Amino acid sequence: MSARELPKDAVQVARVEALVLRSPIDTPVRTSFGVMNERPAVFVRVTDADGVQGWGEAWCNFPACGAEHRARLVETVMAPLVEGRTFAHPRAVYEKLTQGTAVLAIQSGEFGPMAQAIAGIDLAVWDLCARRAKQPLWRYLGGASGEVDVYASGVNPDDPERIVGERFDDGYRAFKLKVGFSIERDFGNLARVRAQVGSRLPLMVDANQAWSFDEARIIAPRLEQFHLAWLEEPLRADRPWAEWQELAKHSPVPLAAGENVAGGDGFDAAIASKALRFLQPDLAKWGGISGCWPVVQRAQAAGLQYLPHYLGGGIGLLASAHMLAAVGAGGMLEVDANPNPLRTEVAPVFVRPQAGRCTLGDAPG
Repeated sequence: MSARELPKDAVQVARVEALVLRSPIDTPVRTSFGVMNERPAVFVRVTDADGVQGWGEAWCNFPACGAEHRARLVETVMAPLVEGRTFAHPRAVYEKLTQGTAVLAIQSGEFGPMAQAIAGIDLAVWDLCARRAKQPLWRYLGGASGEVDVYASGVNPDDPERIVGERFDDGYRAFKLKVGFSIERDFGNLARVRAQVGSRLPLMVDANQAWSFDEARIIAPRLEQFHLAWLEEPLRADRPWAEWQELAKHSPVPLAAGENVAGGDGFDAAIASKALRFLQPDLAKWGGISGCWPVVQRAQAAGLQYLPHYLGGGIGLLASAHMLAAVGAGGMLEVDANPNPLRTEVAPVFVRPQAGRCTLGDAPG
């Protein structure tokens, strides 16, 4: 697949704002490393000199206080660097913010939160440009279709059959379970859900970095019986790629990762390792569209499948969907299976897919 460049329309940034929202939930979201007892979101709004607005979202799931911190970074660190300035193209905003905070990120050790604040602004700028062009973002980015395949993600280890059944009734036809709790619990859940959905529907697992290399080498071959589409983050994201390569040799299930990779060099190392079949950058966590677009182009050229990671509010989910549609070449959009009004009220298009597929439409942005 030949690489495509991003659009290069000029943008004049007048104002950058961040809004923190939190929604209580009845059932906590559980992973192998922590629990979410509420659903936070940091929505970012960028307004240009003509009053046109664009919306983005910055990743903020953990820790619980992270949303307010990222919002303050947006408004006190990032906004002064770009407000009142004209940029030749949207990516130039991203470059200014990244370069302008590089030393501060080193000094403070705040690489992640700063990258997430920048990503939120970047997504808002691209939304703004698409709105100015009166085009849906997927088309503005050069896509041929606004339809995307989706899968229900984040299925908790507690009573997974209930959530899978509910999402199946909603129209989902692929599912991803959380594992990394114990062999007995993980395998019991997988056996029941695989029996529930049958042999044809895609089923995946996410270990959320739960296992050591030795544990993963023992567990991965035993997953073959469940006929999984991929095994996500079986190892810590900071483990050497040599370990991922060795695990890939012993795993009958293809490996997936990328949500905790950051920077062009980091993703290039992931691609070059050839340990992964699926690459999962999270454009609200690092890079936005400006950073992730070239990474995805290089990944596809190397034969990897692009699967955007996402587990937040509706604005970031919509941005992820539009980028996936624009990139083309298949792939599935991750849609959190757990209740989150900050997702469903903002992005109702994903509430009831038609046989596992959603249409983004032609509205601007």
